[in-house]
Amino acid sequence: MKRIALATFLSLATPALAAEPVTIWRSPGCGCCDAYAEYLRNEGFEVNVIDDSDFVERSVAAGVPEQGVGCHLAMIDGYVVSGLVPADIIERLLEVRPDITGITLPGMPANAPGMAPAKTGTLRTYSFGSNGVKVYADE
Repeated sequence: MKRIALATFLSLATPALAAEPVTIWRSPGCGCCDAYAEYLRNEGFEVNVIDDSDFVERSVAAGVPEQGVGCHLAMIDGYVVSGLVPADIIERLLEVRPDITGITLPGMPANAPGMAPAKTGTLRTYSFGSNGVKVYADE
């Protein structure tokens, strides 16, 4: 049986632990953004939160389609993530590393992480980049 170093095993088993720290820009005082940051921390991400009253403009400048802007903007290991995207979708993004700018869960769905104690029902996440906007996941 081949032995694997613990650090290598952890990086294979938990993509969130292998990612660079997440930076979230949010409207100052936004409670759901604080809850979402805590959710990501509980999922194994290191998270830095920055108050930014211009996060919508920052989001559009980062490539998020205006109609796709979520309640905050995050940079995660080279990708733009807008809104309350579930951790499993982010982990798949970091594992597959598609040729896109990022993903977004527009608005503030009541059943999304950060808005509800646990994700319920289906959430539609979109990818965006040079190939336009497409459905990325329905989970």
